[in-house]
Amino acid sequence: MNRTVTEVTERIVERSRESRADYLARMARARTTGPARGGMSCGNLAHGFAACSSGEKQDLAADKKPNIAIVSSYNDMLSAHQPYADYPARIKSTIAKAGGIAQFAGGVPAMCDGVTQGRSGMELSLFSRDIIAMATGVALSHDMFDGILCLGICDKIVPGMLIGALSFGHLPVLFIPAGPMPSGLPNDEKARVRQRYALGEVGREELLAAESASYHSAGTCTFYGTANTNQMLMEIMGLHLPGASFVNPGTPMRDALTEAASTQVLKHVASYRPLAEVIDERSIVNGIVGLLATGGSTNLTIHLVAIARAAGILINWDDFSLLSKAVPLLTKIYPNGTADVNHFQAAGGMGFLIAQLLSAGLVHKDAVTVADGATLESYTSEPKMEGDKLVWVAAPKTSLDDSVLASCSKPFSREGGLQVLSGNLGRGVIKVSAVKPEQQVIEAPAIVYNDQAELIAAFDRGELERDFVAVVRFQGPKANGMPELHRLTPVLGVLQDKGFSVALVTDGRMSGASGKVPAAIHITPESVSGGPLALVEDGDIIRLDASTGSLNVLVEDAELAQRIALVPDLSHYQSGNGRELFAVFRENVGAVEEGANSLVRH
Repeated sequence: MNRTVTEVTERIVERSRESRADYLARMARARTTGPARGGMSCGNLAHGFAACSSGEKQDLAADKKPNIAIVSSYNDMLSAHQPYADYPARIKSTIAKAGGIAQFAGGVPAMCDGVTQGRSGMELSLFSRDIIAMATGVALSHDMFDGILCLGICDKIVPGMLIGALSFGHLPVLFIPAGPMPSGLPNDEKARVRQRYALGEVGREELLAAESASYHSAGTCTFYGTANTNQMLMEIMGLHLPGASFVNPGTPMRDALTEAASTQVLKHVASYRPLAEVIDERSIVNGIVGLLATGGSTNLTIHLVAIARAAGILINWDDFSLLSKAVPLLTKIYPNGTADVNHFQAAGGMGFLIAQLLSAGLVHKDAVTVADGATLESYTSEPKMEGDKLVWVAAPKTSLDDSVLASCSKPFSREGGLQVLSGNLGRGVIKVSAVKPEQQVIEAPAIVYNDQAELIAAFDRGELERDFVAVVRFQGPKANGMPELHRLTPVLGVLQDKGFSVALVTDGRMSGASGKVPAAIHITPESVSGGPLALVEDGDIIRLDASTGSLNVLVEDAELAQRIALVPDLSHYQSGNGRELFAVFRENVGAVEEGANSLVRH
């Protein structure tokens, strides 16, 4: 094993000793009381299987067959979730043939950051993760089940479902993906049209045509944003079947993988392989390594922390930073390159990636997984169809396209795609995998905004034709739910292409598809909680140095100490489009480096 990976893992184990022991004790107590339906009153049980067939009722009453919960994020507005429409029927049929029973336990909300980007609905997005966790808990609270199948894909859905499922970690759990849509308009061409629209060179009709050609069918968006980073994580953390993440919807292999996952959960019920054994310190470290090796979404620096805490495991951004120094960047997928996830899959996909990380000792090969082989070594294989039969074969030994997927011996970068920043403006993260080396150090005067709309309006007025660091503050979870600020990417990208040195510093988030412009994000403490970002004034010189991991305003400490932070009126963030319903989350959310969590505290 790589020494840094070993040391970081040991630090996490020691840091988490008490909280992890408490979690495992709770799961052990839960197991001794189950399957809970065996102790239900007749009235309880009758309600639980009232809609089942007579045969299923007899089997459930006698506790003869395992009962599997299906929890789904299906809706037919969003392309990533639309394929799940017919999954429950397929899963039920497969499980029935294999000697079990499956019930649709409940649905969870699934919102799309692509639809809400730049709109008030985006301010509900981060907190939707905790609602999804609670909805998962509600679905499973009936105590009817022996195992769980989670159907989830996108940004907050997978983290939320996993956090919820971890409260039922005494049960076996598998995640079933739906896969990415086939490739459409290349992502770099889509980005070019967006920038031309920002310049006024094309109109809305041409912009919409480009967007529609990119997002064109059922399936996950093909760029490597948060949704596809989630899928990578579920595989490298051992919760998908090997090679399941990036198989397109509506294909025989996709259907076969869904059926295979359905029978796999029955095996885990029989042999008892619960979620609490799969998600441990090793799998969490494997997830961080996968995030760094692929230059994945910065959103996971929040979600992974929250997921880990739900399992009693305490990680922080220092762990990400230390691992980033040891983990090479092995992929170039948009926005870190021009390829999409379908190209990544064709080049060797997860099987090749995991094999490379294993060979370099960068992931824990003995981490428990849902695969037949039980450990991560099983994930160096990939699924194939032999006629109508699903089989697993060895993944390619060499990359089939080394411009998309590299080896550890010849990586795209010797360090991972994320960097933790710290200095007198607080702590934050930056995604460096898509930022050119010459743009990773920016020193320029600050222009301060309290809302992204102010920056866009200044751009439209032609006031930003210069070097500057945009400070967009009061965008943290307590202030307004920590929306993504992806609408700023085309604007700042235009200025960068004109030769200006520009950067963004914010206590908000950026989209998982962002990366071209250097952006110090997730700054904590956030401005509304007294963070130093609230003290920055127009004209202050800010230095962002991704190479050293530093972020500072070049103002004397004595002068900063004399400044008074003025919190603007934030009431316009607190009502309309459902935002008034989320006040309890804004009031109770924890620090962003602790997962921006309203549910689990340690």
